[in-house]
Amino acid sequence: MKSAWKRNWVGFFFLGPWLIGLIGFTTIPMLTSLYFSFTKYDMFTPPNWAGLANYIEIFHDPKFYSSVKVTAIYVLLSVPLQLIFALLVAVLLNRGIRAVRLYRAAYYVPSLFGGSVAVALLWRQVFDSEGLLNSVLGVFGISGHNWISTPSTSIYTLIILAIWQFGAPMVIFLAGLKQIPVDLYEAARIDGANKFQQFFKITLPMLTPIIFFNLIMEIIHAFQAFTPAYIVSGGTGGPLDSTLFYTLYLYQKGFTEFHMGYASALAWLLLVTIAIVTGLVFASSKKWVFYQE
Repeated sequence: MKSAWKRNWVGFFFLGPWLIGLIGFTTIPMLTSLYFSFTKYDMFTPPNWAGLANYIEIFHDPKFYSSVKVTAIYVLLSVPLQLIFALLVAVLLNRGIRAVRLYRAAYYVPSLFGGSVAVALLWRQVFDSEGLLNSVLGVFGISGHNWISTPSTSIYTLIILAIWQFGAPMVIFLAGLKQIPVDLYEAARIDGANKFQQFFKITLPMLTPIIFFNLIMEIIHAFQAFTPAYIVSGGTGGPLDSTLFYTLYLYQKGFTEFHMGYASALAWLLLVTIAIVTGLVFASSKKWVFYQE
């Protein structure tokens, strides 16, 4: 053991900050929240053991089901639409247009700032009753609409914001497109395949590992979405809980109502849900993900 330490002490030294962060900022907080999920804890008094009371209460909470519904709609619509849009833009950029690096950087910028408070505030101004969108519609004689304050449309403003943040998966798609052998397209053209046939018979099958990776990452990201819903709804999840994301409801229970034990139970239920959904995607990948070998 000593000889191994002597040989690798430099590696352990550089791993030290990461290990400290992993233990101090990830492992210990996770185990602490797991303990709190079985207690009644308000952050001001010592936690009292409550067993499964928080988990039982969750499934009798109407707002829990509202938040699950809103989050499910958001994930089911934003993730596939974002990936489709990212793939289409990547295909266009892969055609050898001029200043491709400039376009790539420009399209990637929304992914860097899309989760920020400033962009969420800007998005709220765009879709407000006197916002930019209604001003543009007014030019064409179309009456304005309060997109954010109307329950039937408020969630879709956040879905559009998520689609707008397509830069990260686009860059990964673009890298995947560069790895597809040109010989395949040349052979397809010789056989008389048109552009659409080449896309669906060559490009998509060869990109399925990249699609799989982006799908997993964006599903996890969508389940964890918080800032846009908090800023656009003013932290209330309104109107009529139409933007009450699961993470926003978790925040309300933990840091507004100070039911930290209940919020911890919600957090662990979210973790289990993400793990199950991710596991299902992994299980299904055997039928639609193709590797070159």
